[in-house]
Amino acid sequence: MLKLLCITAHPDDEVGSFAGTLLEYHRRGVETYVVCLTAGTAARHRGGATSDEELATMRRREFAEACKLLHVTHGEVLDFPDSKLDRVTTYDAAEALAKRIREIRPQVIATIGTEGSVTAHTDHSMAGLFATAAFHWAGRTNRFVDQIEAGLKPHRAQKLYYTTNAFSLPDRQPISPAPTTAIIETGDVTELKIKAFAAHTSQNPLLPLFENYARNRGTKERFHLAAAITPRDCKMEHDLFEGVVE
Repeated sequence: MLKLLCITAHPDDEVGSFAGTLLEYHRRGVETYVVCLTAGTAARHRGGATSDEELATMRRREFAEACKLLHVTHGEVLDFPDSKLDRVTTYDAAEALAKRIREIRPQVIATIGTEGSVTAHTDHSMAGLFATAAFHWAGRTNRFVDQIEAGLKPHRAQKLYYTTNAFSLPDRQPISPAPTTAIIETGDVTELKIKAFAAHTSQNPLLPLFENYARNRGTKERFHLAAAITPRDCKMEHDLFEGVVE
């Protein structure tokens, strides 16, 4: 079974970064997984929550609903601190992600570009950096040995992709996105993307901004091939699983 694992920072990133791709690969019969590092409790918009604990519960529920709309096989929200991922040790975050990689055993991993996507959010950048470390380390017998001693086997995912974009947001910090090396034609799923974002009801004040973003992105989602287990020259791809061996 082919498996795609997407690694994000916040609930709703799975929509903003990967919605069309998740839907497309579900259509192709690929199992899809999303691991989100934080519960998003530092969000400005709190949906009436009176505490971080209440907001975390709310956002986990919203994440689950959005994943259902995107036909995600399994989604999980971890407990790293929102808006403080730059203060988390690389070891701790990569250890948690390597464990999920060893459990899920995906052929392809996709994460947010290390520039922080169009919002230049620090947590987005850190998610990309942590995912990169985990991609490489999950396949090594000398990394996180306690996981192996507990019964998990090392796993080498075959390809790692970063999200990238062909536009920027003029009112945000400047970004330097990675060059596009893969374009996934998602079809016209814009309205479904908007519906999935709207499932994050606590963040509904951001819905008009997201809708504009989704329409700018159109029917294509862009990625940059950051690493692969077989040496290769860059070329334009239209399938993240091109060259993958089951």
